[in-house]
Amino acid sequence: MIGKVLIANRGEIALRVIRACRELGVRSVAVYSTADADSLHRILADESVCIGPPPASESYLNIPAIISAAEVSGAQAIHPGYGFLSENARFAEICERSGVRFIGPSSKAIARMGDKSAARETAARAGVPVVPGSEGTCSSAEEVMRVGAEVGYPLLIKAAAGGGGKGMRVVENEREAKAAFVAASREAKAAFGDGSVYVERYLERLRHVEIQVLADGRGRVAAFPERDCSIQRRHQKLLEESPAPDFPEEVRTRMMDAAASLALSLEYEGAGTVEFVYSGGEFYFIEMNTRLQVEHPVTEMVAGVDLVSEQIRIASGEGMSVPERPTASGCAMEFRINAEDPQKNFIPQAGQVEFYTPPGGPGVRVDSHLYPGYRVPPHYDSLLAKLIVHAPDRDGAIRRGVRALDEFAVAGLETTLPLHLAILEDKGFRKGEVYTGFLAERRLSVEDGVLRLTALTA
Repeated sequence: MIGKVLIANRGEIALRVIRACRELGVRSVAVYSTADADSLHRILADESVCIGPPPASESYLNIPAIISAAEVSGAQAIHPGYGFLSENARFAEICERSGVRFIGPSSKAIARMGDKSAARETAARAGVPVVPGSEGTCSSAEEVMRVGAEVGYPLLIKAAAGGGGKGMRVVENEREAKAAFVAASREAKAAFGDGSVYVERYLERLRHVEIQVLADGRGRVAAFPERDCSIQRRHQKLLEESPAPDFPEEVRTRMMDAAASLALSLEYEGAGTVEFVYSGGEFYFIEMNTRLQVEHPVTEMVAGVDLVSEQIRIASGEGMSVPERPTASGCAMEFRINAEDPQKNFIPQAGQVEFYTPPGGPGVRVDSHLYPGYRVPPHYDSLLAKLIVHAPDRDGAIRRGVRALDEFAVAGLETTLPLHLAILEDKGFRKGEVYTGFLAERRLSVEDGVLRLTALTA
């Protein structure tokens, strides 16, 4: 077993890794910026190293500083968490060259899946269905129009080097192609340093469904039952659940098989997530995230597995302790509690947490780095906490979610807590009518001091 792990991240995911390390008897090293000097991950780790000032580019994205911290602390491995350097092939390669174990897949696998166009090609070769679209990247609006002529409109232009909604534009017809191509390419260049884009047929009224995989690098791949991540705003996930509501068993089996096939073709090692869109009874590959996902607790709750511990075991050469086709029990939901104001177009919030009381009770889990008096810095992602609930069925999970959200108290800044309650009270959501346009087709309003969702009428 690895003796000491440095966590190249912050916030709740750093705490999550620290706790897994402690249960495995592995020492943990936290890195932190000066803005995070009073953070829980720095306080609870066995050791900590300051790696720079608040800007992420000078701290959590500062590869030399992180490698130096690993060297001075004697860490044998680095866990990247998610975000920041977790899908940076160059960082993984530098770890490999420095003799520090990168807890994740090889730099080659990260690079292959990090280029979304190359990922499509790899998936297609592995027999995984892909959305009809361009062969490789498009270098001009004329190429976009040629794809449109072949597969039809609307089209979706996507950044080849990244995701999260950056560098993404919907093209309704040929007239919109030029402006959309220029805007998507410019945004992709600004966000990822690479303006390359590719094109897919835009599927409407679709669902975002993903498969968690674990692989030991020796030919064994575990593909877990699906997570539905369709409740989003501006292509950012808000609420995830497993199993997906109203999801055919035959599709579930094929999707799990497809995810395992892709991981095998990459000689994958560690945790990863294969993401699909599901529409009209068919599913199509969109990307593979070569890291742990924010929503990994959903799978942990239904499958009874500790994915972070599995990552560390695999990196230590011990293999994985789960079967290749894990089973799941009950229903789990995760609610991302962000420091954002839903009533003001989700403007990010920063400031001091005046009051903080997380919920508890059976089937309730909270992953968070908050405490009363903690000052939320303005420099990083707005995620404050993840509330995860588990119950025997979906109706029970919804009721438990309502109860837990009602108990959850954060004062001092606005959060998405009221929005999640509004979603759970929505009749369409309760019936399992989830899709990526769910929130876009509803408006937020306040009635008697309570946030409500109302379906937009034509």
